[in-house]
Amino acid sequence: MAASFPETAISTERLLLRPLAEDDAPGLADMMADELVLAWTDHPHPFTEAHALDLARTLAPAHRATGRGIVLAVTEHLTQRLVGLVELRHTDWRLRSTEISFVTAAWARGEGYAPEAVLGVAQWLFEDRDFLRLELRTAAGNTAAQQVAQKIGGISEGVLRSAWIVRGESGESAPGAAGDRRGHDRSGHDRSGHDASGHDRRAADRPAPDRPAVGESRSDLILWSLLPEDLETPEAAAPAWAGGHRYVLRD
Repeated sequence: MAASFPETAISTERLLLRPLAEDDAPGLADMMADELVLAWTDHPHPFTEAHALDLARTLAPAHRATGRGIVLAVTEHLTQRLVGLVELRHTDWRLRSTEISFVTAAWARGEGYAPEAVLGVAQWLFEDRDFLRLELRTAAGNTAAQQVAQKIGGISEGVLRSAWIVRGESGESAPGAAGDRRGHDRSGHDRSGHDASGHDRRAADRPAPDRPAVGESRSDLILWSLLPEDLETPEAAAPAWAGGHRYVLRD
C-alpha cells in the first residue's frame, strides 16, 4: 500500500488548515472566480460549486489516499472564514520530498496569510513527518508568490524555461494571490498533457461557450526549495510578520 499523509489539522497563530468540507463549496467557488486565480492557475474556469463539491468529496480524498499529496482548506481561527487553499503534490516518499501550491482569497490578501499557511505546512512536514525537501514553483510574472517563497526562507534554485502556460492578460499580482499552477482532472490525478506545456486543457477547463476566450501565454517557472535547516534561522523560526509566534502542529 502506498504511503500517504494522515488526515490532519495544522494550527498557526491566526489560521487553521484542515481537510476540505462540503460546506466550503460556496466560499471555494467564490475564491476561484478571482481573475488572479484564473491568471496563475489552471483550475477549471468557470469554477463552480459543483467543482468545489467534487474536490471536497472525491478528488481531495483520493489525492491523499493514493499518496500523491494532501489538500487543505485554510480558515481563520477568529471567523472560521475560508482564507485559501494549500495543496501538496508530486510527493516522493523515498526522497521525502513534495511540492506545495497555494491560493489566497482576494479579500484576505495583504495580511500575510499565505506565508503563514505555507510555513505552517513546512514545519509540519519537517518536524512531524520527517520530510527533507519542500518545493514551490512560481510563474515568472507572479511576484506575489515569489515574495511568499522569500518570506518563508525559500532558496531560488533556478528557472525552468517556458515551462508553464498562464491565462489572462493581467500583469499585476496581489499579495498571496496564487502560487498554484496545476489543478486536478475528474479522475483525481494531476493533469498531464497534450499541449505544448505538457498540461492537458480538457473541456472542463475551457471557458463556457458564452464567455470570451481566455488569453494564454507561455511563462518561465522559478523553482524554490526549502529544507529543514532553512527553518533553523531565527528569522524563519519567528518571522516579524508572525509576531514571533511558533506554529502549533497537530495530527
